[in-house]
Amino acid sequence: MNKMIDRKKLLVKDLGKRVNDLNVGAIMGLNPVPCGNNSLAEVGKRIVRARRNGRSVILMAGGHVLRDGVQRYLIDLMERGYVSCLAFNGSGMIHDYEFALIGATTESVSKYIRRGEFGLWKETGFLNDHINKAHKKDKKVGMGEAIGGVIENGNFPHKEISVLAAGYRLGIPVTIHVGIGYDILHEHPNCDGAATGALSYNDFLRYASVVQNLEGGVAMNFGSSVMAPEIYLKALSMARNIARQKRGRIAKFSTLVCDLHQLSGDVGKEPKKSDAQYYFRPWKTMLVRTVQDGGESFYVKGRHGDTIPELWSQINRFERGPLATTAKGRRR
Repeated sequence: MNKMIDRKKLLVKDLGKRVNDLNVGAIMGLNPVPCGNNSLAEVGKRIVRARRNGRSVILMAGGHVLRDGVQRYLIDLMERGYVSCLAFNGSGMIHDYEFALIGATTESVSKYIRRGEFGLWKETGFLNDHINKAHKKDKKVGMGEAIGGVIENGNFPHKEISVLAAGYRLGIPVTIHVGIGYDILHEHPNCDGAATGALSYNDFLRYASVVQNLEGGVAMNFGSSVMAPEIYLKALSMARNIARQKRGRIAKFSTLVCDLHQLSGDVGKEPKKSDAQYYFRPWKTMLVRTVQDGGESFYVKGRHGDTIPELWSQINRFERGPLATTAKGRRR
């Protein structure tokens, strides 16, 4: 009953032997793109307003966002104060680290899982050593800050495209939210579950602190169907609980979800439980349930390599011009 797999028996290979599907050539330049999406225009306007009013702008994302090469857009928004917090799942941290270290990332799952080699790469596993060391040194440090500092202060040839390093340098939280067993790091013999959990939980608490300032702000989700809506839901409940005790409220803010799903019907209304779309958490959580008391929501179907550059371009438009009266939300 107590038997566990012996990680010491694992063969962990050098990262240099791995064939990568992406390299730094996939990183997009920082260039404006045509602006044609009304929802992204409205959200861009609200982000500019939120920054001027000192309200939170939160961007949550899955690892595929970094694989789409939008790092320079995210870093520029951070440098200009248009992002208060970025929240990634564990794969986001791994892709960011590998890009910074070797200028490449992403292995073929179908190829390496057949050979029992998927995820078992030595240099990527060093992330566990950094996490373990950070936990021993500072019980309050978050995973994003710890790894961002390693990249910013270490010998990483491509650190200029690291979102985590940028967050560390700028003092902007880049929080990492892991689920034990979700990430390739958890396969490695040097993974300490206690250290991993502690650093990620510290990041959740930092994220929740930023949510406390969400009234009049914006919360966005790019391509995270589980992590983003779940941490957002719990953090918002905590923030509202504290605000209510002080007779405050967190209700009038905007949410944006960008994904590839073709949502049918009114995205401002929760789908029926008999509809498979009900189980797409970003819809019921971010587009409906949490904005019922005065907030507005927007959904945009599209690739991250299209939506993030356009959002950046829309922000640039409104940064230079007056802010018009807001329109109604929940557009597509």
